[in-house]
Amino acid sequence: MTATYESTFVESEERRDLRAAVRALGSRYGLDYLIACGKEHRPADELWREAGKLGFLGVNLPEQYGGGGAGIQELSIVLEELGTAGCPLLMLVVTPAICGSILARFGTDAQKQEWLPGFADGTRRMAFGITEPDAGSNSHKITTTARRDGSDWVLSGQKVFISGVDAADATLVVGRTEDAKTGKLKPALFIVPRETPGFEYKPIEMELHLPERQFQLFLDEVRLPADALVGDEDAGLLQLFAGLNPERIMAAAYSAGMARLALDRAVDYAKQRTVWKDPIGAHQGIAHPLAQVRIELELARLMTQKAAFLYDAGDDFGAGEAANMAKYAAAEAAVRAVDQAVQTLGGNGLASEYGLASLIAGVRVGRIAPVSREMILNFVAQHTLGLPKSY
Repeated sequence: MTATYESTFVESEERRDLRAAVRALGSRYGLDYLIACGKEHRPADELWREAGKLGFLGVNLPEQYGGGGAGIQELSIVLEELGTAGCPLLMLVVTPAICGSILARFGTDAQKQEWLPGFADGTRRMAFGITEPDAGSNSHKITTTARRDGSDWVLSGQKVFISGVDAADATLVVGRTEDAKTGKLKPALFIVPRETPGFEYKPIEMELHLPERQFQLFLDEVRLPADALVGDEDAGLLQLFAGLNPERIMAAAYSAGMARLALDRAVDYAKQRTVWKDPIGAHQGIAHPLAQVRIELELARLMTQKAAFLYDAGDDFGAGEAANMAKYAAAEAAVRAVDQAVQTLGGNGLASEYGLASLIAGVRVGRIAPVSREMILNFVAQHTLGLPKSY
């Protein structure tokens, strides 16, 4: 029993070393760096490039393409530790996790050779375009279509809330093709280089200031060569979820990192801040809510680890359930952690000096994106509990 427990719940020395190394990198940048990048509307290129040189960006990618040969478990560690240091990189969710996973599993040899080494060393980035203005959480209503024209593909449609398009070399666009037998539309994935004629992107002004800006995409008769298609045009749904499960796992890691950051700052303050004669952390009104946050956070981290383990083991269905649960749990824990941290610091919780106010909007996004908490509850109700479908 001891060996099983240790192999399941105690991280290996290699993973502990990875955490320490990433945390050391993140501590050289921190929250102030991330806030500055966000306010200046510029990508966190310095941190991205250094993380690439150190091998952190591609830990989940195959070794033959310059990656670390590990999995989503290791990549989620990278994002969580950067988040705990105050500088999570949203494009870690997009480029190596979503796009990298899809290309590594379903891309042609030429596509892998072209993109994966750059993903691993930080010299190339790829955005991911699925969300549409009228589709919302219903991916079955995607209207971006791809039609054949000779040997080429021609894409037309719109996307919205697509992260980091301005800093990405290309966008992996989810379109729909027509099934020759049934006439029904089915999902398919296409690599669209940023400078392709007919591909336009416009920033969406947000109250949330992150280095990775959000964009609306316009695809007006975008002509692509045959090799822009990723994988089999008849297996688009399978390929899509090969990227969406890592997306949810990484979103959970993103939330967990920021929750740890907020909790650490609240605990440090509660130990030092003295009112009357005792530190405020000695009072149960302060101590118990922080203890509850720690419990909820650890539960979320455990589910994240389970989801990553299942995905790396090739259990896509099991990973889907666990990834949705992990994303939900971590987002809720992060919102609670930041709120309680602000409450612990009182007025100082909203002062720029402590950086907690900047986390309020950041963690709130986790309850909305990449899939809303309500859609996760729908998923669990239907697929886990077996309840009737509500939509």
